[in-house]
Amino acid sequence: MKKTTVIRNARLVNEGVITESDVLLKAGRIEKIAANLAAPAGALVFDAGGRHLLPGMIDDQVHFREPGLTHKGDFHSESRAAIAGGVTSYMEMPNSKPPTTNVEQLLWKYARAAATSAANYAFYFGATNDNIDEIRALDPKLTCGLKVFMGASTGNMLVDNESTLAAIFRDSPVLIATHCESTPMIQANIKQAMEKYGNKIPVTEHARIRSAEACYASSELAVSLAERHGAQLHILHVSTARELDLFKPGPINGKNITAEACVHFLHFDDSEYERYGNLIKCNPAIKSAADQAALFAAITDGRLDIIATDHAPHTLAEKHSDDYLAAPSGLPLVQDVLVAALETVHAGKLDLHTVVRGISHNPATRFSVIERGFIREGYHADLVLVDMHGSTDVTRERVLSRCGWSPFEGRRFHSSIDAVWVNGALAFDGERVIEHGAAEQLQFNQQKR
Repeated sequence: MKKTTVIRNARLVNEGVITESDVLLKAGRIEKIAANLAAPAGALVFDAGGRHLLPGMIDDQVHFREPGLTHKGDFHSESRAAIAGGVTSYMEMPNSKPPTTNVEQLLWKYARAAATSAANYAFYFGATNDNIDEIRALDPKLTCGLKVFMGASTGNMLVDNESTLAAIFRDSPVLIATHCESTPMIQANIKQAMEKYGNKIPVTEHARIRSAEACYASSELAVSLAERHGAQLHILHVSTARELDLFKPGPINGKNITAEACVHFLHFDDSEYERYGNLIKCNPAIKSAADQAALFAAITDGRLDIIATDHAPHTLAEKHSDDYLAAPSGLPLVQDVLVAALETVHAGKLDLHTVVRGISHNPATRFSVIERGFIREGYHADLVLVDMHGSTDVTRERVLSRCGWSPFEGRRFHSSIDAVWVNGALAFDGERVIEHGAAEQLQFNQQKR
């Protein structure tokens, strides 16, 4: 429920500046930012006690598993986990069952999320080898972007026809977001692994099977197509140092080609497959410590623009498969993403403003999200109160995702999320998610080209 609220004594982290201020929330918006604000009659007063107030995270890449895979998660369960993790808005991927490759299925998702989601929501439209007419007819206000799997995927969603790819990059009316891995190279690597190990391929081979070369070949193709056709391209979950040469450093404004880092690539490297096994199996694969160091440098200089999760829950029974090829790829991350990102600040690898830019400002800018992603008067009141001197112990008991586990179990992060507001409604009080009913469909001002 949206209530008039005054947040007092906050340290606002916004657009590269930390400002001590009060914030007035009214009718779901940020009404006023100023010191010593008077509380209107009947307003709630929340004392931030000098803690940091951040714009809510906009996660541009999640898989919430609805429809068709709801034993793993759905819009309600995963959005509640997201809220507890400081994610106030998400953009959900199309590889559900059935896939979101027509407008009817896209509209179904919006209607379902309107009834069940705890966080603000938007959905990608999925490309296939044979839906170019539907892509050309897309309304840019209806979707955050077009997802193109230029690497292995489920069902009919691998787009590997050269003429189809050219048509997509030439004609898409919306931003194109790509998963980039070369399927032929991966298949050749699997064949070599099977010749060596038979049906007992160890998960320690994952980074060699889904190799840096496979990532680069596909990313280079996507960039060349975008440059040739003047497309807006966003490459998801970049995992290798070599790919970073494809992107330009600097602010996101004015870029036609952007790229994303995922939080798990910042906390795990390939030396940890022995310990975690399939629990950290994901696509693209977690690569080397040298690749990880390069990702940090690229986030800092702006070659990687956005920090996201690629939240992809699977059950523990599925993850504990003895068959490497059968064990699914993906990690549940939305509940831990913000404290995990802030841990890189405590470790001296990123600064706080860079993190806020990556989780909030840049996703809003890149996807042309209307009036979110910044702490500005008149904007939607999506806010996260963080204690940078707090702590978060990751235990299985606290997990809200339906899959019931976290790859960070046993870790202590040195920050805590103490409150979350969605459109001015208190959605998380530091201990529990509140059924607030204030989530909204994200609005975009992408211009059809």
